[in-house]
Amino acid sequence: MPTPHRYPLIFNPKARSQRGQRTFRFLMEHANRFALFATNHGDEARTLAAKFAADGEPVVIAAGGDGTLNAVVKGLAGSQTALGVLPAGTMNVFARELGIPFDHLERSFQVIEQGFIREVDLFLANGAPFVQMAGVGFDALVIEETTWESKKKLGPLAYLLSAVKVLGEKPPKMKVIFKDGTSEEGVAVLAGNGSLYGGQFKLFRNADNQDSKLDVLVFKESGYRLVLDSLKGLALGGVDLSESTSYFQVDSFTVIPDREVPVEVDGELLGRFSEIRFAESSSRLRVLAPENPITSRFAEAMKSIWNWPRRPAEPATGGHS
Repeated sequence: MPTPHRYPLIFNPKARSQRGQRTFRFLMEHANRFALFATNHGDEARTLAAKFAADGEPVVIAAGGDGTLNAVVKGLAGSQTALGVLPAGTMNVFARELGIPFDHLERSFQVIEQGFIREVDLFLANGAPFVQMAGVGFDALVIEETTWESKKKLGPLAYLLSAVKVLGEKPPKMKVIFKDGTSEEGVAVLAGNGSLYGGQFKLFRNADNQDSKLDVLVFKESGYRLVLDSLKGLALGGVDLSESTSYFQVDSFTVIPDREVPVEVDGELLGRFSEIRFAESSSRLRVLAPENPITSRFAEAMKSIWNWPRRPAEPATGGHS
């Protein structure tokens, strides 16, 4: 009998959490369906994914968290190879965005087996691809400040402690320039291709990862105001327009800070830059996803709990495109 084709699967063997151990057991139990490739770092995962795409593999699976997923996306960018997602990280934001079961590996593998492909926008930050979101300034500073050792010891609390430290520092000033020549000034920028940020909460109220636009939030004030606007937005299903926040929908823009600042894409630190150019990629990313995703009831419940008075938010599209 002919040997069935196995999916190339890229994973990080260093994951020592309970979730990482469960993922490894799942891979061993289904080893006859996968060609397993353990990687030592992101560059190796990217190179492997690019090789599989060049060889004409129809599907490459990423089993892991944000780092593994982003590395595989970089390798598949510009190809016709579809991405399969086995969520094995802490947040699994992209999986949640597409309705892929983020807490059940067997069901997420069934999504891959069903073979429905969704094409999603792929954007670039200084040439680096990302599918979910990118941040300039505050949230990237928090990621930069949070060490691997603290994450291992404290979990999500490590990010909170880093955020407290970053809030005490003088923020950079940034100029956000759109291609029609208009501009905005602020202290931090978030760009969402999808609606979710940091879990299953909607931060980018009008985002659609198939509309060829990024939803851009420019925060004009630092300190408690930035945190308050962000938390309120997470609880209510999107940041509202206010004196301290601007909201745009655009296909490209440039951020020029007054000093080098860190940038993160899909939760992974990209580096420090004195200018950051955002633009849509010339191709979309093909992803195996549920044909009829189920929306999160948890996020809707949180909106009810935080039932704050607010006015409807509309993005300041203006002449930007």
